[in-house]
Amino acid sequence: MTRPTQFLATTALVLAGSAGAALADYRVETLAEGLDRPWALAFLPGSDDIILTRRNGSVVIWDAEGGDVQDISGAPDVDSRGQGGLLDIAPAPDFEDSGRVYLTWSGANDDDETATHLGRARLDRDDAALRDLEVLHVVEPFMDSQGHYGSRIAFSDGHVFFSTGDRQSKDFGPDHIAQDLGTGYGALLRLNMDGSVPRDNPFVDRDGAEPAIWSYGHRNIQALRVHPRTGDLWLAEHGENGGDEINIVERGENYGWPLASHGVDYRTGEPFAPPHEEGDGFVAPVYHFGPGRDDNFPPSGMDIYDGDAFPDWQGHLLIGNLRHQYLGLFSADGTEVDLSQRLLEDEGWRIRDVVVGPQDGFIYVIGDGADVPLMRLVPDR
Repeated sequence: MTRPTQFLATTALVLAGSAGAALADYRVETLAEGLDRPWALAFLPGSDDIILTRRNGSVVIWDAEGGDVQDISGAPDVDSRGQGGLLDIAPAPDFEDSGRVYLTWSGANDDDETATHLGRARLDRDDAALRDLEVLHVVEPFMDSQGHYGSRIAFSDGHVFFSTGDRQSKDFGPDHIAQDLGTGYGALLRLNMDGSVPRDNPFVDRDGAEPAIWSYGHRNIQALRVHPRTGDLWLAEHGENGGDEINIVERGENYGWPLASHGVDYRTGEPFAPPHEEGDGFVAPVYHFGPGRDDNFPPSGMDIYDGDAFPDWQGHLLIGNLRHQYLGLFSADGTEVDLSQRLLEDEGWRIRDVVVGPQDGFIYVIGDGADVPLMRLVPDR
């Protein structure tokens, strides 16, 4: 890996004030190059340093002062086939006291079947290591699939939430795994910080239900954030050949996958379910994309802008687009959401994750792939 170079790539873009996004210029600064399949980034509280995961099962830290990228030992064993590997990472709310970080990953059993795992470990900066790794939850059953692990993490009200996917099931009917409360797949899960199940989870007393489920009927959630002003949980999930969704999470609700969808079958190009309609018994997305590959938005990574560097973007959603290689800027007024601008559209990067800098309000982004940068958007003024 080469040493990071400041201002290696510089781009200016003038944003017209459509759909709530006011005039703003930005440029792109490249902070590190040559990252190998990064999946998540997060700021370490109490510093300007960034911790990142790579799907091969390694953790690194970008040092803000020197610009170096340091390898961290002690990551869990992962299965990196297909869409798997070491996935999300999130410092605990009490990180400055505990040093703990939470992680998700795909792990295999003795039969080479895989499942989404949630764990936590203590970061030892002096020895550049993760210590005392604990596995907190394994989504069961293990499955013969290497896709749709979900895996984003968020903290709210003393609990840890993490998302799962439907493991690419094509059983488009009422028996689909995302409609089965007996598993944790195609769901958002809620646990106590130690991995135990909260007594007030919605299905904790239902016979045969997975007690960790908070909401279900999701396809593959790869973006999850707590709104900094309202405290609501927002997520974005992949649709089937279009129909990608932005949702606000409600306790115990069913989001309809695959019984209601705005996408079409990858195999045939034909609808396999009606679109979301009022009174269908499902929670409809606050925003969705249409069917087909031309209008889709496979999301990965989300943040909600609450900084000072781009004041006109306050409250806007920032969501990475994998297929069409841009960072989506969405205006959001309550539950009214609209795609305002396509940031980084001409750079040619699949966008894997995005975080707003807690100190500077700059927008930090990682690409997706075998040789991609860590970069940030700063005001061009």
